[in-house]
Amino acid sequence: MANCAPSFLGTTGTRVLDKILLQIAAELNVRPAQVNAAVELLDGGATVPFIARYRKEATGGLDDTQLRELETRLTYLRELEERRQAVIKSIEEQGKLTPELRAAIEAAPTKQELEDIYLPYKPKRRTKAMIAREAGIEPLADKLFADPTLDPVAEAQAFLNPDAGFADAFAVLDGVRDILSERWAEDAVLVGKLREWLWEEGLFQSKLMDGKDPNNPDVAKFRDYFDYSEPIRTVPSHRALAVFRGRTQEILEAKLVLDEEVVPGQPTLAEGRIARHLGWSHAKRPADELIRKTIAWTWKVKLSLSLERDLFSRLREEAEKTAIKVFAENLRDLLLAAPAGKRVVMGLDPGIRTGVKVAVVNETGKVVDTATVYPHEPRNDWEGAIHTLGRLCATHGVSLIAIGNGTASRETDKLAADLIKRIQQMAQGTRIDKVVVSEAGASVYSASEYASKELPDLDVSLRGAVSIARRVQDPLAELVKIEPKSIGVGQYQHDVNQAELARSLNAVVEDCVNSVGVDLNTASTPLLARVSGLSATVAASIVRWRDTHGAFRNRQQLLEVAGLGPKTFEQAAGFLRIRDGDNPLDMSGVHPETYPVVEKILQHVGKPITEVMGRSDVIRSLKPEAFADEKFGAITVRDILAELEKPGRDPRPDFKVARFNDGVEDIKDLQPGMVLEGTVSNVAQFGAFVDLGVHQDGLVHVSQLSHKFVNDAREVVKAGDIVKVKVLEVDLARKRISLTMKLDAAAPRGGADRGDNSYRPAGRGERYSAPRGAQAQPQSAMAAAFAKLQQQTKR
Repeated sequence: MANCAPSFLGTTGTRVLDKILLQIAAELNVRPAQVNAAVELLDGGATVPFIARYRKEATGGLDDTQLRELETRLTYLRELEERRQAVIKSIEEQGKLTPELRAAIEAAPTKQELEDIYLPYKPKRRTKAMIAREAGIEPLADKLFADPTLDPVAEAQAFLNPDAGFADAFAVLDGVRDILSERWAEDAVLVGKLREWLWEEGLFQSKLMDGKDPNNPDVAKFRDYFDYSEPIRTVPSHRALAVFRGRTQEILEAKLVLDEEVVPGQPTLAEGRIARHLGWSHAKRPADELIRKTIAWTWKVKLSLSLERDLFSRLREEAEKTAIKVFAENLRDLLLAAPAGKRVVMGLDPGIRTGVKVAVVNETGKVVDTATVYPHEPRNDWEGAIHTLGRLCATHGVSLIAIGNGTASRETDKLAADLIKRIQQMAQGTRIDKVVVSEAGASVYSASEYASKELPDLDVSLRGAVSIARRVQDPLAELVKIEPKSIGVGQYQHDVNQAELARSLNAVVEDCVNSVGVDLNTASTPLLARVSGLSATVAASIVRWRDTHGAFRNRQQLLEVAGLGPKTFEQAAGFLRIRDGDNPLDMSGVHPETYPVVEKILQHVGKPITEVMGRSDVIRSLKPEAFADEKFGAITVRDILAELEKPGRDPRPDFKVARFNDGVEDIKDLQPGMVLEGTVSNVAQFGAFVDLGVHQDGLVHVSQLSHKFVNDAREVVKAGDIVKVKVLEVDLARKRISLTMKLDAAAPRGGADRGDNSYRPAGRGERYSAPRGAQAQPQSAMAAAFAKLQQQTKR
């Protein structure tokens, strides 16, 4: 939610808010009235999903992406205005606020430029320049700079002050240097010019720190950056964050340099720019050498390091913003991945010595059976595992097997394939699909407080298998139980700003949950807590009401829930679904506040709601304008009709299964030229990572995604897509697989494009599938197959 207007807006609030609204409108390329309506709704407590879905009339149709950007900019600009007022107050209290200075402060467009202006007035610790001023040396500094024909040593004699530490002319001239260098280093215009010049011309450079062993595995991950240099303004996000990570781990040195040859005694490019800004040039006058050295001192001591810090902060901020954006987009794709639907699923959490943990969940996700089998070393009880899994399949009518992609995933995938083959040989027509699923976050869920409450009688190790099974049935419903950054669909999640990452990912989860809608009678507390307007406390109250009173029959019963008032009802009701309830509209995305509009439509067509919902021929014959009024306009009516045509439509795609190649189980099995099928596990600007089932994702560089130019990999693929790729190169030592989606491409001579060696995707799973809603085969056929299987395994 956007921040409420700060208190300083009391007297000048309208002017300041108008300024903010106009700026946001210009940035988003929308009308100020749209921004104003959105801000009023946000400040009134409305959520972004609610505004985007049910207040299109007010905002002129701003979508959730625009509203999120608006919300972010509103927060920033309000913080900027609050800081601006604090700066004005501070300078005013010092008695130094002039009309010109106030105008400059009020015109500052960013926090950085505001702080540049404030720097000379910002309270700070006692400096050498302050001591020199207190000793009365400032007039000499002004005098020598204004008239370089004066002899510095001779002029300094009149300013000796032994009691203050200025006992000779050289000490006095050091004071002159300190005063002038501090003054120039705090010149906001000069600092701004230098900063932008360095951003345009500076090189971001890194090298291996002295004394580090390049063959050390932890060091070798950064090999691409042992001798690296690139214009700072063009450094991609992943390379910037890789260098910063290497610097944090004290493996790499990083600095900002200029492409110049430094000649001793000659001014550098930066010193020359300072001199030009000051309007000074060396004319061999008595004071010119002092001024030249003072300029050099200003650059080397005062400005170079601080500007490097500023630009590194800017680079990091932009890199983090890109990384968070990529993470958020990948998370969105994962949350909106195809659900297998109401199928009985067996989840297998692979392990070697500790065994494969097994959990079977029914069509609604309820755990109906668990087991642990030991098909791998050291027991190698393959037939015993087949027997146990076959019995579970027969007993519960399993139609889908989900296998975690961790250790022993490929071996367990073979086990599942053998099981399915035997069952299908003995019961023709029996269909069981298998999929390999990213288990990222499953261990986090298993040990969570919520898992302890949800599955109190299950051992922690078995809860992971339950999570694997459920995330195939409904990825969104299961993954909301896990902290977003633990799901493993991004880079550098531990390197970026954690507060901003959490804000962005939480927004994605909220948008995804509300775009799909939530079944009020089956949703978990974590899922309900993500619904527009509902807090974790209110979500828990809904579940308690449900446990006490049974299933909700209509949306109005929500008002009986403790802590859920009219405002919360308004925000949440449209996103909550009730199937087989009192009112068919409650299973749709039609908001209860617009039910009277539906009544008007029903009166017009002369049919009951059951004969209108889902009838395209009836719906498409209606004109939205005919049912619009002052409260609900044509835009809202159009949305109502669209919802009535496809009530409760799930926006997610159909479920599919990627088929891995037989005999390709390890990176060592890959050869250049192989064409394989895989699932996109992660997408970054520089390319897409593809899970081939060999425990190490391959990279399709952005240049290998299409024969056409691609600026951002997401233009072509997204997480969860099933793609065909050709192997270009395999680097066993560094565990790198270079792939191409241009199947007619030849392996490049130069090998894979530089990426981030330190990055290893955490989520290497598939979101897969058979047709959504496919049902298990009859129990009798499965039981018959198992009976034969049991006989076979006893031989």
